[in-house]
Amino acid sequence: MKHKAIFLDRDGVLNHVVLKNGKPYPPASVNALTIPADVKTALETLKAAGFLLIGATNQPDVARGTTEKATVEAINSHLLSELPLDEIRVCYHDDADNCECRKPSPGLLTQAARELGIDLTNSVMIGDRWKDIEAGQNAGCKAIWLDNQYQEKKPLRPDFIATNLTQAAEWIIDKYQQ
Repeated sequence: MKHKAIFLDRDGVLNHVVLKNGKPYPPASVNALTIPADVKTALETLKAAGFLLIGATNQPDVARGTTEKATVEAINSHLLSELPLDEIRVCYHDDADNCECRKPSPGLLTQAARELGIDLTNSVMIGDRWKDIEAGQNAGCKAIWLDNQYQEKKPLRPDFIATNLTQAAEWIIDKYQQ
């Protein structure tokens, strides 16, 4: 039997971003990391409903030399210790690397599906940027956009639009209840 999963972008979904001129950026350290108040409960609800919970995050600042890989890993470790996540998968590449794991390419999701026995057609990607939504759609998942009012390109045709993870979890539970 294949698993169903919720793939979650990190910055802007699992934790707050740092906004600069309407654009989102990751926190610079574990000390700068803050988790929205509803995230843990929403994830516990999804976990109780039988979903694997997998972070899927682009972290191109490592390739760009502006963030240390150890910083990204420390933030991920902290999130894994605070939240009921099964794992966090990371793409450290920049656009020029042309890899298959950098969202909007679906590689982070399809690799997890192969390794963990996930049915992508019964899984959902939750993200706050157009690349997250396209990655989910490219993998064959439903896609939920968390609209955080960024001043940037909007995703096309997400399956649902929410303003927080609780709304997203409620939609998922309603849609996937047996």
